[in-house]
Amino acid sequence: MRNDISDLLTFISQDDLWFGRLQEVVAEHLMPALEEFDLDYDDLPEVLGEPWPGVLWGCGFEDFLSRQYEDGNIVDLYLKRRGWNEPAANREYFGALRDTPVSLYEVSEVKPGTSMVLKDLVGDAKPVTVLEGSATQSLKQWDRIVVRVIAENDVHVISGALLAFSREAVALLFDGLSTVLNVDKNDKLSLASNQILKCAPIFTSAWLFTALPRALSKELPEFTNAYGEDIMFHDLRFPFETGVRQKEVSLCLSEVNCFAADGARCWTWLAPHGSKAPRENDGLVLDSQTDGRTVLGHIELKGKSLLINVNSSARADRVRHLVMKAAGQHLKQPLTTIRTVEQMMAEEQDELDLEDADEIPPEIARQIVRGHMDRHYRETLDAPIPALGGKSPNQAVRSKEGRVKVVEWLKKLENNSAMHQNEAIEEYDFGWMWAELGLQEYRK
Repeated sequence: MRNDISDLLTFISQDDLWFGRLQEVVAEHLMPALEEFDLDYDDLPEVLGEPWPGVLWGCGFEDFLSRQYEDGNIVDLYLKRRGWNEPAANREYFGALRDTPVSLYEVSEVKPGTSMVLKDLVGDAKPVTVLEGSATQSLKQWDRIVVRVIAENDVHVISGALLAFSREAVALLFDGLSTVLNVDKNDKLSLASNQILKCAPIFTSAWLFTALPRALSKELPEFTNAYGEDIMFHDLRFPFETGVRQKEVSLCLSEVNCFAADGARCWTWLAPHGSKAPRENDGLVLDSQTDGRTVLGHIELKGKSLLINVNSSARADRVRHLVMKAAGQHLKQPLTTIRTVEQMMAEEQDELDLEDADEIPPEIARQIVRGHMDRHYRETLDAPIPALGGKSPNQAVRSKEGRVKVVEWLKKLENNSAMHQNEAIEEYDFGWMWAELGLQEYRK
């Protein structure tokens, strides 16, 4: 059988010197993270679940096969002594593992059960089509993976140790590689094979240092907004006084400098220009920005009421004062609903459960979702996006630097959509957005 490593493992385990070296290399991959989080290798099945301990061990094993020692390389030694007993395909595979560095790849053109295209984001290799049946069943467009891509005759395959990388893990990997190789962190990495071969443990560490904190965290993290205020969602409803019309309230609110119009009956409450958060936050920050200004809340006229949503008690008090000062003669005192992060998450889950119980035919549901997404993303092309420096996608693509940001933004949109549990969202085709923005050539 091709890729059968059982005899090679037996050979290594019977030699104390080489088995000790294998253990040392595996330790290079695992021990920095295990020591940081006070874990043993035997704890990994419970913390990460299967099959991750085996995959992580495989990362160290594949690295070991490429190591050159004073007395040689284990693959060369094995093939010299036992190669006669191995099929030709196995001999070629072991040799390829010895010479092929691990790298970070971007996934595209996924054909489930058949193939995918991998673009090297660290090395200098050109994009290749990889024949792969198992991994392509779960990988999505623009996923990032760490693996070895091995040439076999006229095709390419991947090795057995594959790690899916989050964006956080990718950032940590680039930081680690830049530091070790003394490369400017702002420069694009394009490393030669011999450079990457020396850095294999960094790839595994980057994955572990991001995967373990998530796995070990059993409670919700502390959530704050950009100003360090505990997240507590406040929905304020100001009923109109008798006889008051929306137009009268709208005119008053339009006079408030920090209320930016977002349609005929909607406003975004923004922090003043140049203002900054007063202190750093230890927890997760739930906040957004537009045009470099923090979004403090959302305001909407609906029926005979003014509705306001903010995410802290302090903001609720501030916006209540602003609104009553500007339009107090037209409004009654507000009714306020307060919800925690846990309550919001529970409500969203209840809504999802109700959606699952819906009797809408699947094809009709798909059409509804696609229509909504078409409208939403059509409007988004002309809306300011924080990730694009407050510019709209149509504005950002006019510069070289902006096009790079838009490409990354589109990839993130498409990747997030592909991983969604709703089938209509998962299958949504973003091709028209790439074409609309003139970026089709980057969708590869």
